Amino acid sequence: MDLRNQTMVTEFYFSDFPQFENGSLLFFIPLLFIYMFIIAGNFMIFFAVRLDTRLHNPMYNFISIFSFLEIWYTTVTIPKMLSNLISEKKTISFIGCLLQMYFFHSLGVAEGLILMVMAIDRYVAICNPLRYPTIMTPRLCVQLSAGSCIFGFLELLPEIVWISTLPFCGPNQIHQLFCDFEPVLRLACTDTSMILVEDVIHAISILISVSVITLSYLRIIIVILKFPSGESRQKAFSTCAAHITIFLLFFGSVTLMYLRFSATFPPLLDKAIALMFTVLAPFFNPIIYSLRNKDMKDAIKKVFCSQTLPNVSGSH
Repeated sequence: MDLRNQTMVTEFYFSDFPQFENGSLLFFIPLLFIYMFIIAGNFMIFFAVRLDTRLHNPMYNFISIFSFLEIWYTTVTIPKMLSNLISEKKTISFIGCLLQMYFFHSLGVAEGLILMVMAIDRYVAICNPLRYPTIMTPRLCVQLSAGSCIFGFLELLPEIVWISTLPFCGPNQIHQLFCDFEPVLRLACTDTSMILVEDVIHAISILISVSVITLSYLRIIIVILKFPSGESRQKAFSTCAAHITIFLLFFGSVTLMYLRFSATFPPLLDKAIALMFTVLAPFFNPIIYSLRNKDMKDAIKKVFCSQTLPNVSGSH
């Protein structure tokens, strides 16, 4: 009964968005463009892989799943950011906030696991090429992809359920660009020290993923350097460079945000780090995977340009 009387907050207010009259459109237009580019770019990669039989192999299959997850990962936060930039009422309901936290982090965990699976896939392909077809079977690829997504959505569930039971009696201002664990838990009217246990669990899972990916690529680089042919070496490096860049962008910003424990950053730096992994990293992913990859570029042209420009293809 006492707890019910304390739980008064039904919505949260985002306090760190510029007011409309102070030029929020200057933020709105670039952010809208970036979001549209992320959605279009990742959809193109996803459908190019699905529709072009030349890309029906484990590496591109994992890339397409990563792109599909990126679409939803950004959709969880960016549309609400856009809405907050132009609306006077920059609020989110309590349930909406919980759902945003859950889906954002669950999709993020799933993406991290897919990146780990991609690193293992490249490790087997380059370090054990003769056994690659028998190891990375279509069935195993489906199991690894599904397992990454299922684990991502299950890992965060206990924490979200626990947060939903906490009393929130004010204040209700979230000092971040979206609902995240630390800013929301600061507003709870009770002891939230139990969250430290969850933080340690998250840190361990992040460190395991980072360690596996780092060791895989270190071993890959050592093997590539032993290749006798310079052309083979360059092709292998080019393929892995895209994966390593995405890994550094994704886990670099995640590490800065979630593996700092008691360390505090200035508010402006906090927002910059948040923008890095919610907006900038997803923005660069389609560029890295499509513009730097000839097979992907050819597949995108084949799937989209041949359908949108039938007369041009017919006149050839």
